[in-house]
Amino acid sequence: MSEVLSGLSHALDITEGQARGHAERSCVIGMRLAEALGLDDASRSSIFYALLLKDAGCSSNAAKLSALFGADDAVIKSTRRLTDTSSSLQAALHVLRTAAPKSAPLVKAGRIGAVLRFGRSGARSLVELRCERGAEVVRAIGLGEVAARAILDADEHWNGRGYPAGIAGEEISLGGRVLCLAQAAEVFWRHKGVAGACEIARRRRGTWFDPALVDELLALEHDGQFWRSLETPAVAALEPPDRVLVADQELLDRVARAFAWVVDAKSPYTAEHSAGVAEIAGGLALLLELDSEACATVRRAALLHDLGKLGVSNRILDKTGPLTDEEVAVMQCHPRWSMEILTRVRAFHDLARIAGAHHERLDGSGYFAGRAGGELDQLSRILAVADVAEALSADRPYRPALSADEVLDTMRRDAGRRLDAEAFSALGQVLPAWSRSRALGAAPGAESAIRGNAESATFR
Repeated sequence: MSEVLSGLSHALDITEGQARGHAERSCVIGMRLAEALGLDDASRSSIFYALLLKDAGCSSNAAKLSALFGADDAVIKSTRRLTDTSSSLQAALHVLRTAAPKSAPLVKAGRIGAVLRFGRSGARSLVELRCERGAEVVRAIGLGEVAARAILDADEHWNGRGYPAGIAGEEISLGGRVLCLAQAAEVFWRHKGVAGACEIARRRRGTWFDPALVDELLALEHDGQFWRSLETPAVAALEPPDRVLVADQELLDRVARAFAWVVDAKSPYTAEHSAGVAEIAGGLALLLELDSEACATVRRAALLHDLGKLGVSNRILDKTGPLTDEEVAVMQCHPRWSMEILTRVRAFHDLARIAGAHHERLDGSGYFAGRAGGELDQLSRILAVADVAEALSADRPYRPALSADEVLDTMRRDAGRRLDAEAFSALGQVLPAWSRSRALGAAPGAESAIRGNAESATFR
């Protein structure tokens, strides 16, 4: 489980605007602090997973933040990490620098005014949303309430001036206090070295950070071996040996569903996209009589295929007009980023190949690698068809949703040329069932409906 979540944590890093490995390095710092405090194995295990998943809720406020500032959400978040937001002056300067960059003066002034009117209460609501969604992800995976509480408290400050609850001192969970210091130390270490990490800890001792934790961090100031370990963080060895979690098939499914939720929260236009693609892809695989292992693989690949979109600005994802060439280039990176992140998890190597190919086309006109024909296996072809079908069935900022019949009519022209003909033929039976179940708000979805109909020979 440590390998699975440390690998997937890179997806959370990019949605927070941080360099890949941020969560892993924060984990190295935080676990060293937990060790110094002499915490028991159960507490250290909870903090370990909380550190890896501390940014699991960050996608939930990305669209609102981007719209409010008129700017790239990742830039807003990454620069904010280096800002003392408790200082009105520094907070105002951050708004001046980041709101509506490269815009006309009147447009920029309007964005600045909107942010200032949003105020601290608005900022609190955004942090609250992020913290609550992150805690829900931890609970959905099954990592316990102690880890969930640590994420809820990660932005609380020792002096009570943090968010979202404004609690202070030992009211803040120990896990939350560790997360707050560890993530700040990592950011400043990366930007300003060991001296920068220790300086920020000293400066915020007793205001942002628990003084006892700061003292433990400062005791490491001249430990060169420790700080060098951040350059190639190896987090699996930090998990308490007697509390190691093994990710069986059920747990892998829970992780995939939880991260699909993280991905889909990035934009209001993709609120159920990954889950919908998984339903359709699973239905296609079942109808095409693939074995149970292949069905499970394509469902997981569908749930995780858009991980790379967490690194795409909401200024692009939610744009109502046509994309510029530069924006298109960024968007076309997301399948490669999905593949790179999934490749870091041994259990997801097959998924990485399939997810990375979801925008490839049989005639070689797709992206990111321009793969064609025989280079695309059956599961990759199924996922591509399912992805297009779900996307056309949903509202987008540049067009309304299409009906099942309209989707099939639109896709028919590409069947056998750009999209797999066999998978498209099966889609004619899968999509109407899925569309009806979604319209009714029914939980079973397309695959369950197809299974029931297949058992009565409807689709034979």
